[in-house]
Amino acid sequence: MTAIILDGNALAQKLRADFKTRAEALTSRGQRPGLAVILVGEDQASQVYVRNKVNACLQVGIHSEKIVYPLDTAQQTVLDKIAQLNADPTIHGILVQLPLPRHFDSDTVLEAISPKKDVDGFHAENVGALIQGRPRFIPCTPYGVMQLFADAAIELRGKEAVILGRSNIVGKPMAMLLMQASATVTVCHSQTRDLAAHTRRADILVAALGKAKFVTAEMVKPGAVVIDVGINRLPDGKLCGDVDFGPVSEKASAITPVPGGVGPMTITMLLANTLEAAERELPR
Repeated sequence: MTAIILDGNALAQKLRADFKTRAEALTSRGQRPGLAVILVGEDQASQVYVRNKVNACLQVGIHSEKIVYPLDTAQQTVLDKIAQLNADPTIHGILVQLPLPRHFDSDTVLEAISPKKDVDGFHAENVGALIQGRPRFIPCTPYGVMQLFADAAIELRGKEAVILGRSNIVGKPMAMLLMQASATVTVCHSQTRDLAAHTRRADILVAALGKAKFVTAEMVKPGAVVIDVGINRLPDGKLCGDVDFGPVSEKASAITPVPGGVGPMTITMLLANTLEAAERELPR
């Protein structure tokens, strides 16, 4: 068996073509979508992520503001800026790039963002709405995974889904979305006993651990759909996911590559959330 490759780059390009049309329609009505991205510090990975987000906005016609602060910036300075952006009618989405410096309380900063502009979907109000099955904004990575499932017509109803990782960014919202799609969901983590016993029964396996090539072929059920959310840099500089791609792709029915799988979809769904925020603000 050779797995179907779930190509996040191809799907992202298809969706972004539609997003460009939507952005143009909004702009023609005097409502150009706007996203503000706040970066604190000089973390190189964060700088790359922010640059990619800003460039993606420009490509589809979303106005983007990049606000950069030095590492020693006081938390209150960022909170004041968020308050200003909350009141700015030209900004429909606000994103604070994580991780923040150690002297910041990330929860306080994220909760300062208006729930109506929380395009990352991290505000407690939006998390609660997601759990209740009526989300305002879906966190971008799980949202992108669900789009990959839909595009490949992968049936989720009644399937056994296993998620490796319980983060607020991926694992927990992914579990909510899969449950809402009528899958039976197990969330595994560092304290899970006999992890492989869980993964070997998964029809849908989502790996979001941050451990290079952790998931081996021996841990995967024949014919499973394997979603690799991880992105890790090997000593030789190459990128890889949490899944040992080569051997697992010979056993799975479908799999996402790293790079080129979930990553492009994460930024794409940030654009989707920003557009949805702008569309909601249109006069009725």
